[in-house]
Amino acid sequence: MGITTESWQHQDIMTNTIRMHYVTQGSGPLIVLLHGFPEFWYSWRLQIPFLAELGYTVVAPDLRGYNDSDKPTHGYDIPNLLRDIVGLIKGLGYEKAIIVGHDWGGVLAWNFAIAYPQMTERLIVLNAPHPGAFQRELRTPKQLRKSWYVFAFQLPWLPEYILGRNHAEAIGRMFRDTAVQKAAFPPEVLAHYQEAMSKPRALTSSINYYRAIFNNPQTILDSRANTAITMPTLLIWGEQDIALDISLTEALDQWVKNLQVKRIRDSGHWVQQEQPELVNRFLKEFLQPA
Repeated sequence: MGITTESWQHQDIMTNTIRMHYVTQGSGPLIVLLHGFPEFWYSWRLQIPFLAELGYTVVAPDLRGYNDSDKPTHGYDIPNLLRDIVGLIKGLGYEKAIIVGHDWGGVLAWNFAIAYPQMTERLIVLNAPHPGAFQRELRTPKQLRKSWYVFAFQLPWLPEYILGRNHAEAIGRMFRDTAVQKAAFPPEVLAHYQEAMSKPRALTSSINYYRAIFNNPQTILDSRANTAITMPTLLIWGEQDIALDISLTEALDQWVKNLQVKRIRDSGHWVQQEQPELVNRFLKEFLQPA
């Protein structure tokens, strides 16, 4: 590979009143990679150099509240998080970007495409439900059981205490125990996640994403969920996701008009880390079809 991981750069930018840290590599059209919980830019380490080599400016931020970005006490509702992304794109000198998101980053990616279609050139989502599909499946006992942790995160201070003990040891266990491809998470990789989530206010800030949903449920389950997404869209899904049912990938036609779905049988939730070569192949085929 011509571009190596050592050539990416760490930078900061002011957006929507916060300082956002990001990693960047390459030149060309902009691709923004949005991570999930409990991650940070590092979860895209196997995609950043690959996409840069394809001819893109790749930007992987630490979202508000994570790792080296600012961790204010407020602003974790979806509309405000989307404004963080708008400010990032425009602050980098672009008017639009290819938006890629996994987990919570995928939730933001879906909502960004709905709220800012003119800024979304293409949309790629990995193991994150379209808001309309999530609203539909939450009516089923199966998905409600899988989403138990969302309700547990509404408790004050206790989730932070449990997850933060022993240098966030439970964060490491979360990756290892829920992954199908456990070799993707050796101790040195887990150490990065545990360190990031052990930084002051990181756990509270990241859990506040879930708390903000309960405080403002209309921001994710509002009428915008019925707004059709028309730009080319790719959904990649690790089929053995313990938190999100495979039914969330089905019957999306009413919401997404130009959709490709790629399911990966031998992967859990952390799909771009568990099956990076296959994910990268799907990304290339979608972005640069033969």
